[in-house]
Amino acid sequence: MGKHPLLSEQELEDGLRELGHWTIEDGKWLIRKRLFPTFVEAVEFVNRVAAIAEEMNHHPFIGIDYRRVTLRLTTWNSGGLTSLDMDSAKAYDRT
Repeated sequence: MGKHPLLSEQELEDGLRELGHWTIEDGKWLIRKRLFPTFVEAVEFVNRVAAIAEEMNHHPFIGIDYRRVTLRLTTWNSGGLTSLDMDSAKAYDRT
């Protein structure tokens, strides 16, 4: 995977408006927390995210706290948020 250009402030704002449930932290993390009815459903969601991440070859940091799943995205080799992060977030929201 080559280096991807960082998103501009305007692109980040537009992307957040489109995504809705995601936030930006420290200027370089795209974050979403989701609460599921059961632990099993939370883990099933994580498994779907893992399959998408493998397909896209762009992997999130994932935290599982019982029924709450936290996804954190950034593009390390670019030093921040890129279109890969926005595209991943959109894909995860469809699952």
